[in-house]
Amino acid sequence: MSSAKLTHPNISNGWFRESGAMWPGQSMNIEVNQILHVEKSKFQDVLVFESKTYGNVLVLDGVIQVTERDEFSYQEMIVHPALFSHPNPERVLVIGGGDGGVLREVIKHPQVKEAVLCDIDESVIRVSKQFLPNMSVSYADPKVSVHIGDGFDFLQNKRDYFDVIITDSSDPVGPAESLYQSRYYELMRDALRDGGIVSTQGECQWLHLPLIKEVLTFARRLFPVAEYAYTTIPTYPSGQIGFILCSKNKATNFKEPLRRVSPEQEIKLFKYYNAEIHSAAFVLPNFTRLAIATDGSDSSAAATGESA
Repeated sequence: MSSAKLTHPNISNGWFRESGAMWPGQSMNIEVNQILHVEKSKFQDVLVFESKTYGNVLVLDGVIQVTERDEFSYQEMIVHPALFSHPNPERVLVIGGGDGGVLREVIKHPQVKEAVLCDIDESVIRVSKQFLPNMSVSYADPKVSVHIGDGFDFLQNKRDYFDVIITDSSDPVGPAESLYQSRYYELMRDALRDGGIVSTQGECQWLHLPLIKEVLTFARRLFPVAEYAYTTIPTYPSGQIGFILCSKNKATNFKEPLRRVSPEQEIKLFKYYNAEIHSAAFVLPNFTRLAIATDGSDSSAAATGESA
């Protein structure tokens, strides 16, 4: 089918309009050059279009997942604060992330010997290989293996194996809903070796504070260390997205990188991440500190900016 004949209900009069149930009353619009791909997979609506100013854009169920212009901010910050907080991350699991961007960042760490990706929807991987080559290039690395299936189910068969687990999920509706539950965090904890670290997509402090607090509350029951950090990214709702980082090692201080590379290497390897922004990502505004504080010592830590 010719790309000129493709249509999609979220694109009208040359503009894409996002439709997300989790941010009522607001919508991101992006001007479209051409629609590249439209598909109804087994799990979700898949759209790829070439935009006027943001490169190719991947959309799932009406919600922007990545754009070529700003994707690096998200990919780098869900990966590097976690991996640079681990002394030797040899085995890394990525749940979701079928576009390959998180994998691309993971394999920049020479300590990584095995990088496993588990995504429920093969169509995301296939489409990304065709239309998002700068992200999906990671699939060619010999350290990478791919499992098509549900991340929740995949983890039930893993114990004491991974050093870092990164959950690059969409919002907690549809196929990603189970990835925001306490049982999922239990499965991640049990799949980690001693000292293991988790980094998950943690939603936006401008929109989802009750959900963030809920997840942090059960994460702090399951892990001795659990923190919230965030990055800026223009095409995500309200221009920000957060991450929840957890460690099985009570001595972990996510706010200071345990390992570092030289400033020259940072510039060569990363577009967004550096050691200073690693620490700054955990500095939260007062309204967020207060909203996500839990009872007792966690409330005091939130008020002072100290680790919980």
